[in-house]
Amino acid sequence: QVQLVESGGGLVQPGGSLRLSCAASGFLFSAYAMSWYRQAPGKERESVADISSTGGSTNYADSVKGRFTISRDNTKNTMYLQMNSLESDDTAVYYCYARLLGSWGQGTQVTVSS
Repeated sequence: QVQLVESGGGLVQPGGSLRLSCAASGFLFSAYAMSWYRQAPGKERESVADISSTGGSTNYADSVKGRFTISRDNTKNTMYLQMNSLESDDTAVYYCYARLLGSWGQGTQVTVSS
């Protein structure tokens, strides 16, 4: 079955960096566009970034443009989110999402705090 497993979250100081990973299995990863979403406490889940199936096209929320980079390695069935210059407002649970499959990962917590 489709499985998406996020990792790489943690506690980081403002201005710091983290790299999230999303390991995919149970489907032909290279055929599907993928996304990162996040949900902060008391807020709606929001889109962070999207990447096409080949990785040739990406889109970002305005709030993360210039700080976050989405990428994927189809040979490893893995998607990444490099997060730099982290801010307290980036604190959230981050999820990977395969839209056309309607599948979500379990999420990984990112906390930005001094």
